[in-house]
Amino acid sequence: MIKTTNSSSGATSRPSTQKRTNTYKTPQKQTHPSKKYVMKTPAVEKDVIRIIPLGGVEEVGKNMLVLEFNDDILIFDCGFQFVSEEDAPGIDYIIPNVKYLQENKHKIKALIVTHGHLDHIAAIPYIMDKIGNPPIYARNLTNIMIKKRMEEFPRVAMPNLKDVKPRERIRLGNLSLKFIDVTHSIPDSMGISIETPFGNVVITGDLKLEHVDGIPTEKEERNWGDIGKENNILLIADSTNVEKPGFSIPESNILDNIEEIIKKVDGRVIIGTFASQFERMVKIINIAEKYNKKVVTEGRSIKTNIEIAKLAGLLNPRKETLIAPQDISNYPPDKILILATGAQGEEFAALMRMATKKNKYIQLGKRDTIILSSSIVPGNEISVRKLKDNLSRHDVKIINYQVSDVHSTGHGNAGELAWINKMVNAKYFMPAYGHHSMLKIHAEVARSVGMKDENIIVPDDGSIVEIQDGGKKIVVRKEKAPSSIMMVDGFSVGDIQEVVIRDRQTLAQDGIFVAIATVDVNTGKLRKSPDIISRGFVYLRESQELLQQTRKIIKKTVEDGAEGMRPINFETIKKEVTDNVGRFLLKKTDKRPIIIPVILGV
Repeated sequence: MIKTTNSSSGATSRPSTQKRTNTYKTPQKQTHPSKKYVMKTPAVEKDVIRIIPLGGVEEVGKNMLVLEFNDDILIFDCGFQFVSEEDAPGIDYIIPNVKYLQENKHKIKALIVTHGHLDHIAAIPYIMDKIGNPPIYARNLTNIMIKKRMEEFPRVAMPNLKDVKPRERIRLGNLSLKFIDVTHSIPDSMGISIETPFGNVVITGDLKLEHVDGIPTEKEERNWGDIGKENNILLIADSTNVEKPGFSIPESNILDNIEEIIKKVDGRVIIGTFASQFERMVKIINIAEKYNKKVVTEGRSIKTNIEIAKLAGLLNPRKETLIAPQDISNYPPDKILILATGAQGEEFAALMRMATKKNKYIQLGKRDTIILSSSIVPGNEISVRKLKDNLSRHDVKIINYQVSDVHSTGHGNAGELAWINKMVNAKYFMPAYGHHSMLKIHAEVARSVGMKDENIIVPDDGSIVEIQDGGKKIVVRKEKAPSSIMMVDGFSVGDIQEVVIRDRQTLAQDGIFVAIATVDVNTGKLRKSPDIISRGFVYLRESQELLQQTRKIIKKTVEDGAEGMRPINFETIKKEVTDNVGRFLLKKTDKRPIIIPVILGV
């Protein structure tokens, strides 16, 4: 399995745990990464609404959703998912499998992108040419981020980017769409309402609610109230933070708390946050200007996103506000604010470089206050602990989300999602954007506000969900669209074979052992003692006895195998060397290095 990043954080009271038999439809089998696609997916029937999540419903990431109706296909989002180096060594990330779209590219009218986070846009350079380079519709900031992303791939054609605005209606093929302004951790996020003859399909995208003590703001009431007045047949909603009850902490509360710290601190303030927290970074720079502080940005992704915010018109700092790190010494400590990457303890990120004294211009001291404005991503607990330990050696003050409200999620808690479900009042419901367990909990939330079990679909990647009979029923077909994992490995994109991943894991864990033997083809005897090369297995100088025993095994295996064999079958002997040496090393070391026999005939 591939480990994913979960940046969740909020929702209303958890649904009832009372026992009840659930009849909402769930596909019988989860897609296995190694499963091969054999049968071509059946064509959609006339006047059937087909929904296929090609990613984002068995994981947090690689989001892609397909809506198909008659001769039209619309694609929503095109993201990637980071992978664990432990689980998939050498793999950069995974992207959605688009074989179904390749087979039906003649029907594709557009790619619509809900917002600019990488799990929604980062696969675009790898996928667009495979699906016919359709136009991309998104809001202004999102399109700027897509353009910046594409600039990293100079050999890939820049897509046709089209800006849209909230409440704007457009027509793509025979389908009309309306765009919904939603609240998320990045500006210009949007949901979409797609009009069909049987009702609207509403896709929320990633979102939370602006609220005061659990009461949504007038803006949220107006947005979702207007959507709810329409005939909505299906709601597809964000599940990332559904495991948390109640309402998430509003971003305004977080900014108020950070401002209070900035105002009171007598010394430098260093804030570590996710570079994707666009709104927070922009507001922090505005707060710094309010208190006449200079701002230093440390970390490539933060610098890039600050420039994007300027291009989008979201940030217009005074000329003297942003300064270079080398100019820090020109100002008193209480006039300096530093925005830095690395709140997850990444080894080479800005915060860790400061903590380990590897930053040329920033030396930490007891007057510094570090705000870790992020939660700990599951799997990063050890690296964050290491970061905090290294920071504490400088006698700095550390403030994180566990001691003060300095971070909030961009995703709604269960209470917010329940409120949205009630407001939209759709006939059918399909949770998305999360692991399968999150989707199941979201299904319970929907049931708790009156959704019928038989009207709830909990999909897998590749599930073919159809609204049939003029909207009278929703089903999951037994067939699936291809959904095997597509991996990006350097410049290679594809279904990397599991044996390759296993070999890489073995290399990382147990190393490699090369046995080189030179055989006289006339006598079948070795010309000299075998040579051995070991990397990542044992230290040769301290393992001479083990190596001498291994040489004897290699010599005996080769000479016994070559005895009476003319010509010598080197492939057979190499296999025997691999087997015999492998068994011996496992017995002696409890390790299974990759063994490469090199048998040379002279």
